[in-house]
Amino acid sequence: MTERFFELDSISPIEFYGVNDSKLQIFQKYFPKVKIIGRGSSIKIIGEEKFINEFYTVLEKLEEYFHRFGKLHESDIVKMLGKQEFETSSTVTESFVIDNNILLYGTNGTIVKARTANQSKMVEQITQKDMLFAIGPAGTGKTYTAVALAVRALKNKEVKRIVLTRPAVEAGENLGFLPGDLKEKLDPYLQPLYDALRDMIPSEKLNQHIENGVIQIAPLAFMRGRTLDHAFVILDEAQNATQSQMKMFLTRMGSSAKFIITGDMTQVDLPKNQPSGLAQAVKLLNHINGIAFVYLDATDVIRHQLVKNIIVAYNQEQQKD
Repeated sequence: MTERFFELDSISPIEFYGVNDSKLQIFQKYFPKVKIIGRGSSIKIIGEEKFINEFYTVLEKLEEYFHRFGKLHESDIVKMLGKQEFETSSTVTESFVIDNNILLYGTNGTIVKARTANQSKMVEQITQKDMLFAIGPAGTGKTYTAVALAVRALKNKEVKRIVLTRPAVEAGENLGFLPGDLKEKLDPYLQPLYDALRDMIPSEKLNQHIENGVIQIAPLAFMRGRTLDHAFVILDEAQNATQSQMKMFLTRMGSSAKFIITGDMTQVDLPKNQPSGLAQAVKLLNHINGIAFVYLDATDVIRHQLVKNIIVAYNQEQQKD
């Protein structure tokens, strides 16, 4: 007899177990050859390894179903399990079909996946390399894809934390005249990162992760002096990092870390006498093994069709200069 633990991810135990463990009792009915014990967010499975593995696979699919549809009623479980006699792992696999292109299921069952060729290239490259530069215009899904990859890595326990950062650079506005304390002044710069996370992690769980420091969102200047290990780290709007800031950020990389740097070289908001750290990094680092570069363009735009047309128009105008 062996035992194995299944850890629930971003699901309230009572929602998965049911009132008075009613859903666990259904699991037990269909998997009588294992003993099932739910304690907090951990499910202990005791039995022969073959039957443990079969039930573990089903738990993964049921958890996936919950993340996709935001619910898992007893009737859903009976409907899915009642039509099969789970005697072999093959029947288990055939009962649930996985789309390998899906990165994760967001809140309200939203499917989050790479939607263009270059976004798919981002997914491919970050699995092979520890550092990735994703460069392209607005609307190409650089940030959203990067955040999805970070959340997936956290859910898969590949990293212990997510660190998201942006340079707090004024794009025509004066930061000092914004009302509120430092956090209130800086939050508008970080809002796109919060928005992406809210699409992928339930609000309660997201707030818990932020309070516990599992997810950290801060301006680039706050990265100085840190060592970022066992973390998935994203530097967004990197075109607005100075050369010294970029060097500082890249050298924060610790062990078992993944770094994604996103930026748009057509939207540099630094003073004219201040060169972009992103441009320098691309020039200096493009020959280093272990660093990948993905360049997105108008074909990757997934916003309104007009955004794609606007980017094309600006590119044509730049080519005239």
